[in-house]
Amino acid sequence: MYYYSRAEAGRKLAAKLLGYQTKNCAIIALSPGAVLVGAQIAIKLHSNLMMLTTENIEIPGENSPYGAINEANILTYNNSFSTGEIEEFNMEYFNLIEQQRLQKVQKLHRLIDANGQVRRELLKNHVVIVVADGLSSGLSLDVAGDYLKPIRVQKLIAVCPVASPQAVDRMRLFSDEVHCLSVTENFVETNHYYEDNTIPSKEGLYKIIRNISLSWDRPDSANVRTAAIR
Repeated sequence: MYYYSRAEAGRKLAAKLLGYQTKNCAIIALSPGAVLVGAQIAIKLHSNLMMLTTENIEIPGENSPYGAINEANILTYNNSFSTGEIEEFNMEYFNLIEQQRLQKVQKLHRLIDANGQVRRELLKNHVVIVVADGLSSGLSLDVAGDYLKPIRVQKLIAVCPVASPQAVDRMRLFSDEVHCLSVTENFVETNHYYEDNTIPSKEGLYKIIRNISLSWDRPDSANVRTAAIR
């Protein structure tokens, strides 16, 4: 399945989550692109919107990343590697791994500041909806899972417009409920599935996150407008 934009995909996902309109929900986007998807869900559910981005750690000669980190410098190993392989990588590439961790944590800190960081107090006892704009694997979900482990949430939901079968399997392991609009064999990079790949600047993303409550659907206002039109 292809979409004109991430906003269009977000509206389709939001329609599947309307049963949570009366719940205390919080939306966590896993990338800048996922903010555009998650914003449409937050508008419908009257939810807060946050961003938890990740950066992959690479090992020379490997097609899959060794692991990924978030802005808290929590490293999550790629579960496609065995424990023995991870230990071998740790010994052989220790300096390279640590160098990448430092560089990529700094990159994440430049991307995310207090305007966009996940606020744990807004997640406790909430229905937490974790949003991706596309998933080729479940590594970013695993990173989010490690981040959320200390937080007591009411329910964990994973949503994504398009994902590989392997990623959907990870979504099911990660969460209590899964919504994926399209499961795609031979997943291509995420931008492939959107005609419009415009992503706002850092400041634009912050503005969406900060002002999301101003965009919430307000049925009373809609009724007033309808009455006026009539």
